[in-house]
Amino acid sequence: MSIPFLASVVLVYLAIVAFLTVKAYRGTNSAADYMLAGREIHPFVMAMSYGATFVSTSAIIGFGGAAAVFGMSVLWLTFLTLIIGIFIAFVFFGRRTRLMGLNLNAHTFPEFLGRRFDSRGLQGGVALLIFLAMPLYASVVLMGGAKFIAQVLVINYDVALFFLTLIVAVYVIMGGLKAVMYTDAFQGTIMFSGLLILLVATYVKLGGVVNAHERLTSMKEIAVKIFGAKGHTGWTAFPAMGSEYWLVVVTTIILGVGIGVLAQPQLIVRFMTVKSNRELNRAVLIGGIFILVAVGVPFIVGPLSNVYFFSENPETAGKIALLAAGKDVGQIIPLYISSAMPQWFTALFMVTLLSAAMSTMSSQFHAMGTSLGRDIYEQALGRKGNPVLLTRIGILFAIILSYFLAWGLPNFFEGGTAIIARGTAIFFGICAAAFLPMYFGAIYFKGMTKLAAFAGFFCGTAVSFFWLFFIHIKESKPLLLCKTLFGVDSLAEGSLWASVDPLVIALPASIVATILFNLWGKPPAAEHVEMCFEEVR
Repeated sequence: MSIPFLASVVLVYLAIVAFLTVKAYRGTNSAADYMLAGREIHPFVMAMSYGATFVSTSAIIGFGGAAAVFGMSVLWLTFLTLIIGIFIAFVFFGRRTRLMGLNLNAHTFPEFLGRRFDSRGLQGGVALLIFLAMPLYASVVLMGGAKFIAQVLVINYDVALFFLTLIVAVYVIMGGLKAVMYTDAFQGTIMFSGLLILLVATYVKLGGVVNAHERLTSMKEIAVKIFGAKGHTGWTAFPAMGSEYWLVVVTTIILGVGIGVLAQPQLIVRFMTVKSNRELNRAVLIGGIFILVAVGVPFIVGPLSNVYFFSENPETAGKIALLAAGKDVGQIIPLYISSAMPQWFTALFMVTLLSAAMSTMSSQFHAMGTSLGRDIYEQALGRKGNPVLLTRIGILFAIILSYFLAWGLPNFFEGGTAIIARGTAIFFGICAAAFLPMYFGAIYFKGMTKLAAFAGFFCGTAVSFFWLFFIHIKESKPLLLCKTLFGVDSLAEGSLWASVDPLVIALPASIVATILFNLWGKPPAAEHVEMCFEEVR
């Protein structure tokens, strides 16, 4: 690869990011500016920021690599994110969240819930879970970006990780949510373009749309021979119903992420950044088109990479994508890009991956920083201080924690960077179980009680962590707690329950707890409820 060309592309990209950061910094004069971008964001910026935050290197590198293993069945997640993550989220959740957030003068998702249920304790609990759980998600996004940079530039992973973290830290700490959303919109545009080019280039490389899919379908026997015992039926077919692979695809990938998107704190806060519902309506189409490409392309290219590695690349002839990448799922997409695409595109795609990583990480760091600085220190603990300064300190702590996790996780989990996709699904599932029932109740049911909110929150959180530590073998095995206490890798070892994602158990449990405890809780004050629901009809 031409280093001068690559350096020029990256420098231009960083110069634009720097310009947008300075612009945001100069326009940030209050806590509302720093935490909610002044509540006057343009619908295009809002939609692109929402999409770019949702689609990270986890989706492109992690889930793209997972798709190379499981096949095109994961495309159902694209459908689910369009229906749930965009249409339902914007129309049925976004409008009410924006209005209620304005009525409550809430600046963060934990503050939104805390003020809705008139509980600083709930606000602190939600913020604490975000600050403790989100670093895993942020770290796997960091890993995905750093892995690709290291692969393309042929440099040490630790070096790539350090400089990627440093760049994101500078503009998030400086400009707050305005900088995050401005740069997200720019980065989202790059992601959209890069992925669209990748899709076209892949089909051209493999002889056209029909020919590429026919060739992949013809490799069915190879897939069954290698993965058949786990339920694989070919890369263009769904895994056998009830098999281990079916459970992973359906419960972890499709449901875990597809439902979990509704309860993502860093996405929900986007609804409170626009000035009217008209902006949200205009953002639906923009966000839908972006998600269709940004989520769908990796799920198509991933499986098709098997055709390339098996029959197009002399160096990997006779090997499927997973074997060509040394059984490292997280290396499949980087290896495919660097070996199948021309050098100029590799440079462009590195910027695409940088954009995906930086857009998501910046939002995660901002969400963690506001949780620690504003929600826990200032609100829950009642300490005084400059809210912007406190948030910046919180962001710094979040960045340091995420950096060290990204540095250590590849060696801790079996399969190395396979944790990229898994870490995303884990966080999405925890958020859905812990937050979704009370969030839905908060915006739709005037009679929902504080006790019900606490019950759903604690039940969803407890069941999620129990299932992660003691049942779901993908996590319980490397975490070692189950092995230490009970002498087995999973309490469900040897059964299909060990492959069932925590979301499938924890979310229903949380819903039941919320409904039951709402029968016993003290009804909220009528005046407070009317104020919360003002203009919400």
